[in-house]
Amino acid sequence: MSFFSGASTSTAVSAPAATEKDIEVADPPTDSISSLAFSPQADYLAVGSWDNNVRIYEVGASGQTQGKAMYGHQGPVLSVCWNKEGNKILSGGADNAGRLFDVTTGQSQQVAQHDAPIKSVRWIETPQGGILATGSWDKTLKYWDLRTPNPISTVQLPERCYTMDVQYPLLVVGTAERHIQIFNLTNPTTAFKSMVSPLKWQTRVVSCFPSANGFAVGSVEGRVAIQYVEDKDASNNFSFKCHRRDQSPTQKDQSLVYAVNDIAFHPVHGTFSTCGSDGTINFWDKDARTRLKNRTSLAFEPAPGPVPATAFNRTGAIFAYAVSYDWSKGHSGMTPGHPNKIMLHACKDDEVKRKPPKR
Repeated sequence: MSFFSGASTSTAVSAPAATEKDIEVADPPTDSISSLAFSPQADYLAVGSWDNNVRIYEVGASGQTQGKAMYGHQGPVLSVCWNKEGNKILSGGADNAGRLFDVTTGQSQQVAQHDAPIKSVRWIETPQGGILATGSWDKTLKYWDLRTPNPISTVQLPERCYTMDVQYPLLVVGTAERHIQIFNLTNPTTAFKSMVSPLKWQTRVVSCFPSANGFAVGSVEGRVAIQYVEDKDASNNFSFKCHRRDQSPTQKDQSLVYAVNDIAFHPVHGTFSTCGSDGTINFWDKDARTRLKNRTSLAFEPAPGPVPATAFNRTGAIFAYAVSYDWSKGHSGMTPGHPNKIMLHACKDDEVKRKPPKR
């Protein structure tokens, strides 16, 4: 199924036509959405779901979508990513397996194995070639050269891997018990730095700066920390509250606290988005330490359910976000008729551009 043939030579697809309404992706997964990733070469979106499948959608110039392919795991899919060429999709799941889907042939195969679910997969483009990193609840990080069946190396983590991100040469892993392991991928088997999260509650997401000199951490307690790797930049570290609501319009107490589910950095401007269990999405400028507001003061109206995952396309013109149950309230929160959809938002400059420095 060679639907990607010629993708590398196709012209860049523009953002969906600038309408006020976001565009809903056709034929979404049948269960909660765990992970979104755009191809680095063209406007194809990979979506991992708790229905055990990975779906690939093509996004047209005006935002219309078309399902192009689907492949399965033996359990819920927890993470998806692409290789640099945009012709392979990598995924990890609750079946303890990492799988590769070749978009040129339409074939999938297992390429990684752990002793517990694989929570995060990331493609690393090194000077020596591409490597797959997998982080698991078996408390290991493994590196795989896809030409060989066994991992190149296995790194013991202090706890279960909950989240991981890469911006070469930086790799950051967030685990249970709030441990954060920072790796310099020129020496990938030994942590460059180990620390405890600056946030007091469970780590939900880590996301590396495009400049690879730091990362953002989001927790279940409606808070984000901006953290630089080098001690000399420590004065720039800070944290802030977000994804909180007042108990009532009369009480400005911000006492309703929601998990920060995902953090995505804009590939051009270096600003970032946060999304939460409260169904809201915000864009932020870490250098100005401020929220970016558009004309309506909020980038988005609250969604009709939690927002578990987000992704910018390669140009930063399209922002994809999922609306589905994120299990933040356990089994009791999974009510019938819960929304399950993927939306595409055409990014406006005033939402994602840095604020000009104050004179």
